Amino acid sequence: MSKKINILFLCTGNSCRSQMAEGWTRHLKGDIVNAYSAGIEIHGLNLNGVKVMAEVGIDISGHNSEFIDDFKEVDLDVVITVCGHTHENCPIFPGSCKVVHVGFDDPPKMAKDLAEKGASIEKQLDCYRRVRDEIKAFVETIPDALRKEKNNE
Repeated sequence: MSKKINILFLCTGNSCRSQMAEGWTRHLKGDIVNAYSAGIEIHGLNLNGVKVMAEVGIDISGHNSEFIDDFKEVDLDVVITVCGHTHENCPIFPGSCKVVHVGFDDPPKMAKDLAEKGASIEKQLDCYRRVRDEIKAFVETIPDALRKEKNNE
């Protein structure tokens, strides 16, 4: 049996997208991947992200918003940045750790924009649901997508 791949999903505040990615990866790929998530800042767990993940049977309510420095001692194989800000400000990782960017829209920002236009809570949650489902579709491609990325270098 081969060693599990250690993947860290990195976002600005580790509140929503990276948390969803960690939850999906543990759920769908836990047999081959050790999934973690962190931020370059700490914003706390987004409750709407927790809610939409619960809708598909994945409980991330026990997750904590983690800081990137908390993973200095973890032998990471891949860091996946899930937002543009983090990709542009991603720290350098030692050794053979590969950094890959797979960007997703920011549900809290989209929901806030909709709320300011008078959209219902349900319409706001649809932003989270869409990104949740896009993250799931990406996670389903792991590890093949990461191998292809490595071969394209």
